[in-house]
Amino acid sequence: MQIQINSDRNIQADERLAEIVRDTLQNKLSRFADHITRIEVHFSDENGNTKHDGSDKRCMLEARFEGLDPVAITEHAATVNQALTGAADKMQRKLSSVVGKLRDKHVRATTPEFAEPDEVM
Repeated sequence: MQIQINSDRNIQADERLAEIVRDTLQNKLSRFADHITRIEVHFSDENGNTKHDGSDKRCMLEARFEGLDPVAITEHAATVNQALTGAADKMQRKLSSVVGKLRDKHVRATTPEFAEPDEVM
């Protein structure tokens, strides 16, 4: 599972942040690693340097599944770490839902339709 980190000019994307991102996503999303080719992480500070209060840090995660459209979620929080953790939790729930739907679809596709009983002659 490849992890790509992007940030705006107000958030410093250094090696320490990259390590936190890798650890958090590996911890939360490791069970989906066989299905995900890449996760893109986008951090931004919506207020820039003007304000320092409120939930102005944004973390957007985009997971790319093999053969499916990307799945994206967004989380706002007071700090980058809180936004990352919240986003990872949301993505975990979203991917569980996607995988569950795929499993259900697969089970329905392999289960034979109920056949009409043979007519007795």
